[in-house]
Amino acid sequence: MTTPAKQRSELPAVGRPSGGDAVLLTIALVMVSTSGPLIAAMTVPALAISFWRNALAAGVLVPYALLRCREELRGLDQRERRLTLLAGTFLALHFAFWIPSLSFTSVASATALVATQPVWAALISGVRGSPVGRRVWVGIGVAMGGALLLTGVDLAVSGRALLGDVLAVVGGAFAAAYMVAGSEVRRSVSTTTYTALCYSVTALLLLVVCLVGRQSLGGYDGSDWLKLLALTAGAQLLGHSLFNAVLKTTSPTVVSMSILLEIPGAALIAAVFLDQTPPLLAVPAALLLITGLAIVIRAGSRTTAPSVPVE
Repeated sequence: MTTPAKQRSELPAVGRPSGGDAVLLTIALVMVSTSGPLIAAMTVPALAISFWRNALAAGVLVPYALLRCREELRGLDQRERRLTLLAGTFLALHFAFWIPSLSFTSVASATALVATQPVWAALISGVRGSPVGRRVWVGIGVAMGGALLLTGVDLAVSGRALLGDVLAVVGGAFAAAYMVAGSEVRRSVSTTTYTALCYSVTALLLLVVCLVGRQSLGGYDGSDWLKLLALTAGAQLLGHSLFNAVLKTTSPTVVSMSILLEIPGAALIAAVFLDQTPPLLAVPAALLLITGLAIVIRAGSRTTAPSVPVE
């Protein structure tokens, strides 16, 4: 029987998704595009948002994994457990940097800069002994040029916005590290088992941070709880699950390229509902960043796994 991993490897590097996959991709993009605007609209402390979205997601996934994947959970070896713990730690660090960035800079800038995950993944690949090609470096150069232009625009706005940009970039780097560690685990572990364990580790680590930092974990008004639930159900569970689902029948390049549409999607939602209109120069900066990321994804699509967002 052909394994899911083999099915994915036989897909063309670039190809038009089926009608069904196109619908699922559209729904997933809408879901993940709501992440930044929802977080920016909350009055909940940033670290508490990070904790609750992972704790609530784990609360859904862990019982399901115990019911459907009990034998797999028992059979995890030491390496798989260690890498899952590492991935959960990196995911906690990602959220600890990216979500606070939305308090300092615009949703458009934070989303664009955290989307540099493929660039950081390519750099990590080189450090691990799998050097990337010339086209990847060209893409990295273009993307970094767009990132520098975007941060320069925000510096002109305020030093506070620049701090938010830096936090978003660091968040993107930790997201890439999370994806690299997770890709190793998912070679032999199902998505359900991996995500249930990883989100649990992330939630526990963020809970410790919140308790040490005396972050308020309750007492929010009803609208904030509804936004937390929407964030968990939409971006954390539904969006990422649909991206993983279409990877069975649509090439990783197409999925990764489509994810870049989250940048304008989040910016549009923020403009309509939060009245966050980015400066005029931020538009060409974001376009340059998207172009560079597209080059990186296209050039690395035959040798690297897709970098699914973790917002």
